[in-house]
Formats: sequence, C-alpha cells, structure tokens
Amino acid sequence: MKYSLERSYEILDRTPAVLQALLSGLPDDWIMPNEGPETFSPYDVVGHLIHGEATDWTARAKMILEFGPARTFERWNRTAMYEESNGKTMQQLLDTFSAARKKNMDWFRGLNLAEADLDKKGMHPVLGEVTLRNLLATWVAHDLTHIAQITRVMAKQYKEEMGPWPEFFRILSF
Repeated sequence: MKYSLERSYEILDRTPAVLQALLSGLPDDWIMPNEGPETFSPYDVVGHLIHGEATDWTARAKMILEFGPARTFERWNRTAMYEESNGKTMQQLLDTFSAARKKNMDWFRGLNLAEADLDKKGMHPVLGEVTLRNLLATWVAHDLTHIAQITRVMAKQYKEEMGPWPEFFRILSF
C-alpha cells in the first residue's frame, strides 16, 4: 500500500482505544509477563509507546521539517520505559498514552502536509538518510507491530493449557 496521510490517521488515532479495550482492568498475570530476556510485556509496550510519543515520531518529524538532513536524529532509547513507567499502574500508562497521542495527532494534522513534504529528508543515526514518508509509515507499522506483540505475549499465557492446539496458531511460534 502506498503511504497516505489519511490511512495513517486511521491507525494512529485508533491505537489508544485498541489498547484501552484490550488492557484496561486486567490483572498483572495478563499484563506483566514477557517472552524472556530483553523482551517486552504488555505493560512495557505501553510505556515504550509513551516514550515514543515524547521523543521519537514528532521530534524526528520536526527535525526533518526544520533542518532536513543537516542534523542527525537523537539516538532513541527503546528501553527508557523501564525507568519512566516504574510505579505506575497500567491505567495510568493507558491514560498517559491516550493524551500524548491525541496531542501528537492534533499537531500532525495541523501540519497540513503536502505530498512534496513527505519527500523531505532527515538523517537517522544508524540508517542514514530517510524521508518524512519513511518515518510516518514506520510510526504506523510500529503501532501495529506492538499491538501484535501484546496479543502474542498474552496468547502465550495459555499455550501450555491448549493441549495439542498450539500447532495451529502460528502466532505462538514467534
């Protein structure tokens, strides 16, 4: 699918409600397990998404629009949520994410980007030159990837209790 601002809004606007419906009110045995060392629990993912709203997507879009490739993006700390989320409830994280995403989407829509703006370039510290289109498409894919990750981690909580059925659920193999 070719990148579209409208298609982006459709996913980015929905992510907070999807997470709210999926995770709100669940006990820790659903939201705290992960898949092993250096993996995220559903709780961690929501904290990770909050950190991204504050330091990644809009910050990098602003850099592209203001400086182009003349300034390199700050390196992104993908595990900052371990400290930032410490002591917070899942509901606090969900509410924080929802508010941050609304603010960012209001800003994003307010840019009134033209097709030519999407081809503006920025400099990633590892990947090199990227376009605003690349960044914004990745924002959408990032949300969808983490929604899939959350559901996979949760599904795995019952894997041992499923008897012979796990062989039919590819998500449990990842």
